[in-house]
Amino acid sequence: MDESSSSYKTARLDAPLHLFGFEMQDLSPTKVSGRFQVTQKCCQPFKVLHGGVSALIAEALASIGAHMASGYQRVAGVHLSINHLKRAEMGDLIFAEATPVNLGKTIQVWEVQLWKTGSSSLESRSLVSSSRVTLLCNMPVPEHLKDAGEILKKYAKL
Repeated sequence: MDESSSSYKTARLDAPLHLFGFEMQDLSPTKVSGRFQVTQKCCQPFKVLHGGVSALIAEALASIGAHMASGYQRVAGVHLSINHLKRAEMGDLIFAEATPVNLGKTIQVWEVQLWKTGSSSLESRSLVSSSRVTLLCNMPVPEHLKDAGEILKKYAKL
C-alpha cells in the first residue's frame, strides 16, 4: 500500500473507518473530511447505509478534529446527536465533513455532515445525515499514550 494514499492514511489514523473503505482527505483543526462508497460492509439488511456507521464516522471525524484543535491533548466524546435525513444505497458515494461549531478550552462542539455525491464532483450532492458531537477537551494524555498524536501530525495540515 502506497504510504501517500488516502487508504493508507486512514488505516494508520482510524482502523474502524478503514475497515469499510473510508478514505481521509482533509485533516486540519478546522476541517476533517473523507469519502467512501456504500458497500455490503456498511449496510443494514435492507441494503442501505447503516445509521450506526454514520454515527461512527461523526464521532471519529469530530474526535480527530478536536484532538488537533486542542493541541493534541486527549479528547472524549460526551454527546452525539444525529439526524438521518435521506437513505444512501449500496454503491452510493458518500462525502463526510466535520467542522467546529465551538472550540472552547474544555468543551468543543463539531458538526458532521454526510452527503451523497456524484461520481466525479461534490457539486451535485444531497444531505444524508447531520450530526452534532460534543467533546470534553484538554484532558491530560496518559504517559503510555504520549505518541498517540504523532501519526496524525504527520498527515495534518496545520
